[in-house]
Amino acid sequence: MVNGSQPLAVMPNSVPSFIAAQVIRLLPRQLIGRVVGDLCERPLPPPVTQAVVGAWCRAYDVDLSEVEPRREPWKSVDEFFTRPLKARSRPIEAPAEDVVSPADGNLQSMGRIERGCRIVVKGKAYDVARLVGSEVDARAYLGGQYAVVYLSPRDYHRVHAPTDGAVVEVRSLDGDYYPVNAIGERWVRDLFVTNRRVAFVQESRALGRVTVVMVAAMVVGRITATMVAGRDVPLGIHKIEPAYDLERGDEIGAFHLGSTAVVLAGPHASAWHRAPGLIRVGQSLTRSG
Repeated sequence: MVNGSQPLAVMPNSVPSFIAAQVIRLLPRQLIGRVVGDLCERPLPPPVTQAVVGAWCRAYDVDLSEVEPRREPWKSVDEFFTRPLKARSRPIEAPAEDVVSPADGNLQSMGRIERGCRIVVKGKAYDVARLVGSEVDARAYLGGQYAVVYLSPRDYHRVHAPTDGAVVEVRSLDGDYYPVNAIGERWVRDLFVTNRRVAFVQESRALGRVTVVMVAAMVVGRITATMVAGRDVPLGIHKIEPAYDLERGDEIGAFHLGSTAVVLAGPHASAWHRAPGLIRVGQSLTRSG
């Protein structure tokens, strides 16, 4: 059984991932995330952090040439993971009317938000109201566009505004911490709306309401927001007064470890046609060039 649903057929070649999924269900996922997060934030002797960061860079082929130069070693793994980039290393590569990627990562899927206000990721439909934490807000996206960007361990993990406009509300939604990978996508029903997530609601000058949803995952210690104080975004709805004005590419938050960013825009947004694959902050979701 998966999340109380009907039994799923298990093909022979999917048996290992099915077994892994059942093991993950038995694990204390929230506790694991908290413990890993605390360890990553703990200050370590410079030789230790240098060794860990070096191993991480070799394992995931991390490009440090884009990182702001440092005179001192990283104080913790978390400080490395949330590393800032050099100024102007992510220029906006799109006309003013285009919505741009909020994150570096892999553009997994995109499309139109059809009747019923649902989006489709890896063949699974997700209810927009549950994703953003508001039935009323979900209706603003009917006929609009969505895009899903997955952040891998090698990626830059700060998240940025996809359009000009002001953040008027931040919704911090409680949830689980299943892995957002092939195992989670295959075996966890409603993965993206089951996991913890933070929705940044932005009023765009040209496009109306645009929202970025940061979806947590297993071992994601926490999510921080530029306009909400706190070590983690406190659960609940945070009205931002006065509204927090942003230009495209301005930082809105960060994953402490990482997961997935979902962008939703209303019907005033032009159709998004970019092919799936690698994408970076500031690149257009409308054009592949």
